[in-house]
Amino acid sequence: MSHLKNVEARIMQCLRSPFMGRYVTLPNRARIWTVSLRPERDESRTPLVLLHGFGGGVGLWVLNLDALGARRSLHAFDLLGFGRSSRPPFPHDAQEAEDAFVGSIEAWRQEMGLSSMILLGHSLGGFLAASYSLQYPERVKHLILVDPWGFPVRPADPSQTRAPPTWVKAVAAVLGRSNPLAVLRVAGPWGPSLVQRFRPDFKQKFAEFFEDDTISEYIYHCNAQTPSGEAGFKAMTQALGWARRPMLERIHLLPTALPITLIYGAESWIDTSTGRRVMELRPGSYVRHLAIAGASHHVYADQPAAFNAAVREICDAVD
Repeated sequence: MSHLKNVEARIMQCLRSPFMGRYVTLPNRARIWTVSLRPERDESRTPLVLLHGFGGGVGLWVLNLDALGARRSLHAFDLLGFGRSSRPPFPHDAQEAEDAFVGSIEAWRQEMGLSSMILLGHSLGGFLAASYSLQYPERVKHLILVDPWGFPVRPADPSQTRAPPTWVKAVAAVLGRSNPLAVLRVAGPWGPSLVQRFRPDFKQKFAEFFEDDTISEYIYHCNAQTPSGEAGFKAMTQALGWARRPMLERIHLLPTALPITLIYGAESWIDTSTGRRVMELRPGSYVRHLAIAGASHHVYADQPAAFNAAVREICDAVD
């Protein structure tokens, strides 16, 4: 954990805004690592809360925190079982694992004293943000889903889906035998090099701040520890990484008044037709979906300026 703490500190040095990092202790004694930007002049505005994707952590928002926290309080935290947060055992049942994630988000909100929030989630974080909103809709003023995982129902004919990149297929193959990122832990000190080899694009995405392997080191150390959140994610998946409990089967249960914006990378491997399906399933509700040109799955890092502008516009429309 000390290695992760040190590399995260290097990343956070790039922020121009004052920020605070601390552990938020939940009633069950789990600790959630939280980074907050809190501009005093805008405390009356609804805070923005960021949920990262699978295998990530708060450090991956470094291209976004200054811009998104300029006008309102912003909180980003490591999901339970990921990053620097506690790593408890997760249930093996899909619904119970999902409930464990969602329950930790609600307990975190209560400890933070937030009456409501604009909730933004990327990939797995998008799935969990939607699940949270189903259980606690009164706490969410606007739901922002960024290239969300776990929405479509697994098709009977595999040819109906967009082919994922090679690294996704590799993770899906590992899912059947062990926790998804077990190979990184086996690699030991060669782990950062392995990340760089399979995901050289991450270094390119953050080249504005880092010319070295800082981001690869960060991703490695986020995932070199006890595979807690991974186990929870594995419980929620079936073959090839499809969700056992697809969100499209439930999204219509959200209150009509809860607005949703879906943001996709125009070049993402995620099925972008999900946005249109959400619109069809929620007639009479505010549902907007947009694609950011030149961005793939990690929209927030592929095209940070366009992403930040889109999210600021959504937030400003709230208050």
